[in-house]
Amino acid sequence: MIESAWANYPDYRIALVPCPRQAEAWAGDVLIARSNRCLVVKETDHVDRLYFPESDVHWNRLTETDHHTICPFKGEADYWSLTAIDPPLENVAWTYRTPFPEVAGIEGHVAFYQERVRIVVVEQWPDGSTVHTSFPLWGDARDLLRLIDVEPNGVGKFVGAAYGDTARNVVEGGQLLGQAIAAAAKTTPGQRVVSASMIFAKAATFDAPIDVTVEVLRSGRTFSTLEARIEQGGGLRSAALLLMDAGADDVIRASAAMPDVAGPNDSVPYDFGLTGREIRVVDGAYDLDPQRVGPPEIYAWIRFRDAPTESYLHTALLSQAMTHWTIASALLPHEGFGEANAHVTLSTGIMQISATFHQEVDATDWHLYANEAIHAGAGLAGGTGRVFRQDGQLVASYTVLAMVRGFAHDSADLGGYKAAM
Repeated sequence: MIESAWANYPDYRIALVPCPRQAEAWAGDVLIARSNRCLVVKETDHVDRLYFPESDVHWNRLTETDHHTICPFKGEADYWSLTAIDPPLENVAWTYRTPFPEVAGIEGHVAFYQERVRIVVVEQWPDGSTVHTSFPLWGDARDLLRLIDVEPNGVGKFVGAAYGDTARNVVEGGQLLGQAIAAAAKTTPGQRVVSASMIFAKAATFDAPIDVTVEVLRSGRTFSTLEARIEQGGGLRSAALLLMDAGADDVIRASAAMPDVAGPNDSVPYDFGLTGREIRVVDGAYDLDPQRVGPPEIYAWIRFRDAPTESYLHTALLSQAMTHWTIASALLPHEGFGEANAHVTLSTGIMQISATFHQEVDATDWHLYANEAIHAGAGLAGGTGRVFRQDGQLVASYTVLAMVRGFAHDSADLGGYKAAM
């Protein structure tokens, strides 16, 4: 008889969460399972797993084996190999036929190792397109928007909600910039953010709230200057200066031309584990392979599924991705260095960004982020970026300073690369 460990570990948690969208499991071009009724199993100290109903699995492509394992919190697992491909994938699927009562909901469900087969969540977007996002997910764009749209918490004070546990518990700098933009827009609602410069003093985490304090340094009918301080647990994380503008008619108008690069339909999808946002990279240049060598530039197309209700949130979403690309661009010319090294053998992070927002934007449109690293050395990398609408209009520009250094401590403490948002 299998002994349950639940009585000895009362703080252990396993949550069974319905997956809100269709999911599929693939091995190459062989479909193994497809269902609208999957369960996401979230377990203490484990990666998320997706469990498919048994009735939605193509069992003719699997063969049961005599392999079994014991989980002290779920019970005994029976295994199947995928035999519809050559060579077969041994013991790639499992089920708990008689799970412990605490996880009775997984009875009649089958899981697959996402490290060995491709598991995707499938979205149907409003324009009729189909977007695939790899499991496990970080979350949905609505989750990101909820974090960015900080809530008032007193005069000049705002709070961003804690998101919860993530595999890599480090908030991306672009999210903090977006939170500062949202707080500034709520402080001077008749004006929009046209410039924001932020220094990142210390990393923030997802498992605690983020406090934003805004001070109006100068208030004017046309322009206002604001300072935003982002803190967590009483410690400074970031500081920003923001310029607000009430707007004016054109006296002159001209802007830089959009680079002549492949459009979104001819670019390579890139997956950050976030549903509701689609990213496509020209020539697949945002590449984890340290052996890939190329010019220090990345062109990436981004759009969101849903339109926020407030214009400042469109700007905040636009800014969130500005910190994605500079480090990868700087690594590209150097053989043996790539995104796979980030947070593993290289200590990397954004230290400063200055962004200018030239026009209002619609986050559901495709936008091209044109990024060039212009310098790398002495443990730093600098770059410039421009954001264009698909029709060629320049909507924003930015400069970034980043850190690229060897680790002074064990990188395992950071949780690895893949969960960075």
